[in-house]
Amino acid sequence: MKKISLLTILLSLVIMLAACTDADVASSNLSKAADNFEIDRRIVFYNGITDSYMLTIEGRCSLGNQDDRSVQLTVTCKTGEDQYKKHFLGLSDNVTYFAEQLEPASVSAYHYRVTFKPQTIVPDIDLRVSD
Repeated sequence: MKKISLLTILLSLVIMLAACTDADVASSNLSKAADNFEIDRRIVFYNGITDSYMLTIEGRCSLGNQDDRSVQLTVTCKTGEDQYKKHFLGLSDNVTYFAEQLEPASVSAYHYRVTFKPQTIVPDIDLRVSD
């Protein structure tokens, strides 16, 4: 019985690992690089009724990934060493967006990228007291 369960577990692991294609790994690594402001992008908001661009954002920008993208999209861009801008853009039936990577980036198709920032463990604390 133990041999059958061990064989089942090993077979499951092989199937799961085989499902990771080079494209999946490279895509994940590109997304992580963009979220760390390492990739130049152009994000265009397009009105489908008027066939016109409403807004174009270019630079080292990250698309918001915690918001409901069917209603609103956030775009955070790095504008300087410690300077950032955040844009909130509403989406509707006739307004959509697309994002393009402006230059190729070197990422691995064989190893997932993991970003660990130990300084985020200890938060910055702002103390506000009433007068």
